[in-house]
Amino acid sequence: MAGDEPPKMDQVKSFLAGGAAGVATVLAGHPFDTLKVRLQTGTQYKGLADCFKQTVAKDGLFGLYRGMAAPLVGVTPMFALSFWSYDVGCELVRKFTPNRQSRELTLTEYAAAGAFSAIPTTVVTTPMERVKVVLQTQDQNVGGKKYKGMFDAGIGMYKEGGVRSLYRGTIATLARDAPGSAAYFWAYEAVYRALKPEDASLSIGSVLFAGGMAGVAMWVIAIPPDVIKSRIQSSPAGTYKGFIDCGTKIVAQEGVPALFKGLGPALLRAFPANAAGFLGRAAALEAMHRLW
Repeated sequence: MAGDEPPKMDQVKSFLAGGAAGVATVLAGHPFDTLKVRLQTGTQYKGLADCFKQTVAKDGLFGLYRGMAAPLVGVTPMFALSFWSYDVGCELVRKFTPNRQSRELTLTEYAAAGAFSAIPTTVVTTPMERVKVVLQTQDQNVGGKKYKGMFDAGIGMYKEGGVRSLYRGTIATLARDAPGSAAYFWAYEAVYRALKPEDASLSIGSVLFAGGMAGVAMWVIAIPPDVIKSRIQSSPAGTYKGFIDCGTKIVAQEGVPALFKGLGPALLRAFPANAAGFLGRAAALEAMHRLW
């Protein structure tokens, strides 16, 4: 978090606070994520409102939370790893610039640390997202529901294609998260710096607004590779040869606007989910600072 002189990194606190951010983010944003994925992978919806109406009519409000177990189980290590990796990235920037006047990073350096955070995080994110996407979209496929839940889906995919099946869409996930995370952390630090009162150790309002804007900044950049990722992860094996092939086929068959499917719910989700996430992280850090 931006400040006059950032403290040295505490790896345990960074990891635990990231986990708290993840839980808060999923609880606040999963219904929007379900609508986003359905719009990206289905063709029977006229728009966001129609997708919401059809989903609730068919499955009730519970349908909006379908697949949430996967991100909730994976979210603690994923967000913990993301924020920990971001802090590691910040420390690496400082290490490679030993003659700097202050530990405070520039916004460009924060963006570089954010992009770095996507590399280790992808290891956890890809299989979690693969399971989530399949659970969210399986009733749109011929034959209906195939898996009963997260563990059933994970085991089933592993039996069908091994680890490779669970990691389908890895390149697309990294292509989404590297630039997305750079924008995410850059926007948070920029907005938080602009809003935080100079005499406040923690400004809740500033954290909420900066966190929300960070999410918006990320998804404005990340939605095209996210569409490609969703298609790759929800389609039968062999449908696409890879990231470029999938993107090319989408544009050829549906036009460039198809790469922005789901942008509406992604942006609607981005602000409240990431505001909650950054507040969860800030609150967890504040509590841990008081304990040790």
